[in-house]
Amino acid sequence: MVLKRYGRAYHSVEPNFNPAGITEIGFQRDRAFTVAADEFDEAYERVAVDELRAEAEGPVQRQAEKVLLHNLEEALAKRVDELDDGQLLVVVNSASDWPKTRVQREVVQDDLHNQFNFRWWIDPPLKVAVYRRRRS
Repeated sequence: MVLKRYGRAYHSVEPNFNPAGITEIGFQRDRAFTVAADEFDEAYERVAVDELRAEAEGPVQRQAEKVLLHNLEEALAKRVDELDDGQLLVVVNSASDWPKTRVQREVVQDDLHNQFNFRWWIDPPLKVAVYRRRRS
């Protein structure tokens, strides 16, 4: 399960990585789980932090960006699959270091044509922390 803090509570979320969105890397609350932040902090402890990165490139800008976001979503899903029983994954980026898609456009020349190549990456990376229930 993936959680993100909104105000004074943590909510379960689903990724909403959309190349057409103003914020391409977003999360949407799914209302499956909610806990007050102070209760969460008392009950859970952080055991690890990971930085999820992704890259993609290709000759079509929108296509390459879709691949980038798909790669990031796969990295997130893989991290969720690696969680042990009772562990949670929490998005820890704040508004000041929220991950953004970046692009570099290059002109590739062959004998007859000039073509573009788009290289996409995430900067800063998506930071997620693994939490587990505190041991009594």
